[in-house]
Amino acid sequence: MRIFAIADPHLSRAAPKPMDIFGGNWTGHPEAFFDGWRSVGITEHDLVLIPGDISWAMSLEGALIDLLEIAALSGIKVISRGNHDYWWSAIGKLRQALPPQMYALQNDALELNGAILCGSRGWSCPDSEDFSLEDDKIYKREVERLRMSLQAAKKLKGTRDLKTIVMLHYPPTASSGRPTGFTTLLEVFRPDALVYGHLHGVNPERLRKHWEGVPLHFVAADALRFKPMLLPFE
Repeated sequence: MRIFAIADPHLSRAAPKPMDIFGGNWTGHPEAFFDGWRSVGITEHDLVLIPGDISWAMSLEGALIDLLEIAALSGIKVISRGNHDYWWSAIGKLRQALPPQMYALQNDALELNGAILCGSRGWSCPDSEDFSLEDDKIYKREVERLRMSLQAAKKLKGTRDLKTIVMLHYPPTASSGRPTGFTTLLEVFRPDALVYGHLHGVNPERLRKHWEGVPLHFVAADALRFKPMLLPFE
């Protein structure tokens, strides 16, 4: 089993929204997303992590059009929430509505095919541009949610030799690259990798690749040219 990751599909069958206004990397979207997925040879046994901004739909019913299209692709899919996933409803209702081989992660942990998956949405971090008092409330709440998720992952893993992967939508650092509550949790729990998206129009080479030895994988779809990234596990 291999593990791939790609964030920010930004699909919109129920509420069409062109993405090329956000830059040339979005040319050919959304077809490029599906073509890119098929091009990397994902099998039915592989895991594909999708950390947020999945659909522009405003309701779960609308989002299911996009989710079913993703479900029709090869692989076992694990989704988590992004800042634009307004359709994301109560987790029980969402999980009941998902098609087979698609799982939703929300502030908890999940074991699939020998891997432990955990995470939360994340948020803008202190000293990021335009950080507000309201942002601070959400940030602190998201840090606590990630703590809960990492604790659940640690309990689920026990003494077994399994990889633990964190899914965040937002990067774990502030825009300045300074430490945050999210990076503190990485230092405490020491997961094997973290995947995130959210950022668009940035040079991936300028982003941190590790935090105190924990690999950080930037997997926004447009940065990957819509080809899911194979995570480098032995």
